[in-house]
Amino acid sequence: MRKLSVRIKYNILDHVAEWSKKYANLPDRYIKRAMEQVYYKTPNDVRYLPRTVQRTKWLFDKHRPWTNEFYMDNFPGKKFAPIAVEPIKDWSFFRGDRVEVLTGRDKGKHGIVIQIIQERNWVIVEGLNTKLVPMGKTKDFPGVIILEEKPLLVTTEVALVDPSDLQPTKIEWRYTEEGEKVRVSVRTGRVIPIPITNQETIDYKLPHLYKEQDKDTPKKVVEKITFKPELKTFEMDIMDKMGIKEDRIPKKTYWY
Repeated sequence: MRKLSVRIKYNILDHVAEWSKKYANLPDRYIKRAMEQVYYKTPNDVRYLPRTVQRTKWLFDKHRPWTNEFYMDNFPGKKFAPIAVEPIKDWSFFRGDRVEVLTGRDKGKHGIVIQIIQERNWVIVEGLNTKLVPMGKTKDFPGVIILEEKPLLVTTEVALVDPSDLQPTKIEWRYTEEGEKVRVSVRTGRVIPIPITNQETIDYKLPHLYKEQDKDTPKKVVEKITFKPELKTFEMDIMDKMGIKEDRIPKKTYWY
């Protein structure tokens, strides 16, 4: 029996996690254009089958996918060993959460999550799990030593803190009577709300605090519906608005 092969279209955005895109506040087409590395693509011609040779494996680190640092980490032709990442069904750590460090010299200390790297199951806690890193070092200048926070694995290296008693706890996702999905402490049964700082993006602290810029589409225009989809071409739409009726009969055409 002949086997049928199904070619699945590659989507580069499948590698970028949900909360990374929300924090970026950037359109998907921009993230795709910033990440994409196409080495060869067949011409747009009926004589060629559509084939594209491009990078499909990515190395995710602290740098976000739309930055130049991420491009240098994934420079064209650069190879790296695959990294296994444990899949997490429901992401439970958000910016602004208080967590307790479970490993390293800061074990037992509490801190606030300031960055999420969901592609690697990492969070960065403010002021904890730090490392001395030289910056700006040259032949004539020794550089400046700064403390840089290193990422922590959410599955084994940090635990969410219950705000009712400030003790680490495991959580479960449950639904309230109103149908809202909330985090609940397994140990105390109390709801752990998602911090309001989780709504922060690169552009604004909170959505209602954002100030419109000169190139932004005004809010009154966005709220007003200016287009109603109809099954007609652009020319047909113009003819209807101008009262033009098409009464010409097209000639018959033949395909050989």
